[in-house]
Amino acid sequence: MKLLLRIKPNLVHTHLFDANLTGLLAAKILGIKKRIYTRHHSTYHHDNFPHAVKYDKLCNYLATDIVAISKNVKKVLNSKEKVKEKKIHLINHGFDLDSFINLDKTLVEELRDKYKIEPDNFPIIGVVSRYIKWKGVQFIIPAFKKILEEYPNAKLILANANGPDKEYIHSQLATLPKESYIEITFETNLFALYQLFDVFVHVPINKEIEAFGQTYVEALAARVPSVFTLSGIASEFVENKNNALVVDYKNSEQIHDSIIQILVNKKLRETLIQNGRKSVEQFKLEIFINKLEQLYV
Repeated sequence: MKLLLRIKPNLVHTHLFDANLTGLLAAKILGIKKRIYTRHHSTYHHDNFPHAVKYDKLCNYLATDIVAISKNVKKVLNSKEKVKEKKIHLINHGFDLDSFINLDKTLVEELRDKYKIEPDNFPIIGVVSRYIKWKGVQFIIPAFKKILEEYPNAKLILANANGPDKEYIHSQLATLPKESYIEITFETNLFALYQLFDVFVHVPINKEIEAFGQTYVEALAARVPSVFTLSGIASEFVENKNNALVVDYKNSEQIHDSIIQILVNKKLRETLIQNGRKSVEQFKLEIFINKLEQLYV
């Protein structure tokens, strides 16, 4: 409140749960007329912490405008939390798309050295997901185990490898040869990281749990052929065999089969790469900024 009194802003825009509660409440008390928050989760509290939904509803009340990052989030706000339509603004995340392909190749080689990836390691299967069960990593590991039977030098890279279900994921990883996977807690050079992958996999366990899913956009922007389940933003633009391969939720067998399809079918692989890149042009950073500017006026 002291900070806002000193700054005297015309509007306040908050992000993430703690900031929403404190920032919106302080702004409301001080009479700041325009109070915006971006909703970065969808059904997470509804599914896992029902007692916290009341705090989501408090934020909805305190805000004059809410940014929904996907149609899925907008639906949750509208149908599950009864937020009025006029208060919700659909503004997708924006990305510096060109940075995923216009990068110094030496940076990629530096990552290969850093993580000791050998020339004969093929395929490299990439995952960028926290260790939390709704992300579906537990269904990727059995699929990769089967991949190893056909490609003994395959490597699984698990980035963002931390979270509340770390112990459970580690119990699964224990069934794999230690040299077959790499865990990366945090990598600063995200753009180069994606260039290590031959196939990318992101498989949340249901349609609503992912609020947006930045990795859907990032992988396709980086021109990595991908295997997805449809959750969050993916439901709005991912089409099976057009810009990615789509599998059923919680289905290790389909994940394995789809990875194999990408590896053996060059024509399919090229189609996914080209169409995948085109399909994410709608998430350009400039579009995102323009929509926010319109909201701020």
